[in-house]
Amino acid sequence: MWDMATGGPSEREFDLILYGASGFVGRLTAQHLAQSAPDYARIALAGRSKQKLQAVIDEIGGVAHTWPVVEADASDPASLAAMAGRTRTVVTTVGPYAKYGLPLVEACVNAGTDYADLTGEQLFVHDSIEKFHERAQETGARIVHSCGFDSIPSDLNVYSIYQQALADDAGELSDTTLYVKAMRGGMSGGTVASGRRQMERESENPELARIVKDPYTFSTDRTLEPDLGDQKDSGFGKASDIDPSLKGWTATFLMAPYNTRVVRRTNGLLGWAYGKQFRYREVMGTGSSVASPLFAAALSGALGAMWKFGPTLFRRAPQKVIDRVLPQPGSGPSEEARLKGFFVIETYADTSSGARYKATFAAQGDPGYAATAVMLGEAGLCLALDRDQLSALTGVITPAAAMGEALPTRLRAAGVKMETERINA
Repeated sequence: MWDMATGGPSEREFDLILYGASGFVGRLTAQHLAQSAPDYARIALAGRSKQKLQAVIDEIGGVAHTWPVVEADASDPASLAAMAGRTRTVVTTVGPYAKYGLPLVEACVNAGTDYADLTGEQLFVHDSIEKFHERAQETGARIVHSCGFDSIPSDLNVYSIYQQALADDAGELSDTTLYVKAMRGGMSGGTVASGRRQMERESENPELARIVKDPYTFSTDRTLEPDLGDQKDSGFGKASDIDPSLKGWTATFLMAPYNTRVVRRTNGLLGWAYGKQFRYREVMGTGSSVASPLFAAALSGALGAMWKFGPTLFRRAPQKVIDRVLPQPGSGPSEEARLKGFFVIETYADTSSGARYKATFAAQGDPGYAATAVMLGEAGLCLALDRDQLSALTGVITPAAAMGEALPTRLRAAGVKMETERINA
């Protein structure tokens, strides 16, 4: 049955099912849910092995002992459909999503069930939009990709500036830059596997490479996007070009080619509320030492070469060599290393009236693991429990378009710093 008051499925057995809970990030997300979810939340863990899921529950202890386990397998569409039909929201950490994700998206869309994941895979999200956006609008499902370090800080920072500029009657957003001010943390094996899978697909089909390079890959309507000229993802330059208060140099940010597309889709989903002159990019600081410009140039060049020649490399290099060099999915740093991780992200934006804003998003914990588990867990709880505060948008939508009003409250309560300020008179 459908609950017209909340815009979602009613009389479901669970509020939230965490799928992939026995994986590395899945376990971290389960731990966060056990600490953060209210007592009334009906939560279950799902995956291929009940034994492994029970081991996660035993490891977490406490309230987790009340959580049922649900068997579901990405290779068994019927099990995914059954799982999606039992809950309001599915949160999944099972990747690479291009390999395992679309059957679960389809199951959630058909059941009218909300969905959240951690993907940073352009081709997977592009496929999800092309295949399921209209159907999800019909069933009322919210399919929300990228609810971790990719791309919640990017998406919510811009959305918060938009809200403040709107409140100040300061006009539309124009040049906007995300600046990774500080960050400590490693790259997960799952992230590497996702990137590898995408490059393999690009190497097999040049048309996919063209889709990846398009700055409006996730556009709601490509014909309505503004013609703003070339929007490169390269980030080499002086930090002071972003804002006079910043020192040192900047390099290309690894996730810029993905996050920028997410933020631009948010603008389209909101009817281009940010403005038709909204230009967005992402960079990372490399410090202000004598060696900083050399490091920034080298890093930017290396990333540019990887994006350009990576598909060819993965097609030609022996797979055994690649397997030996790259970290494997399911691996991750120690608890001590995760706790020592952190990140500070600042977003600077100009408006059509001449106003200038800065939004800050900062959190303790390794970005790809501890902090991501918090963001994914809170996004899942937001979709499951804060339904009266969600936007009316349905379909394949972005974190800000779905939860921009409600999710920041949850994240701040979980220890995330989110601030927005006007920085000129």
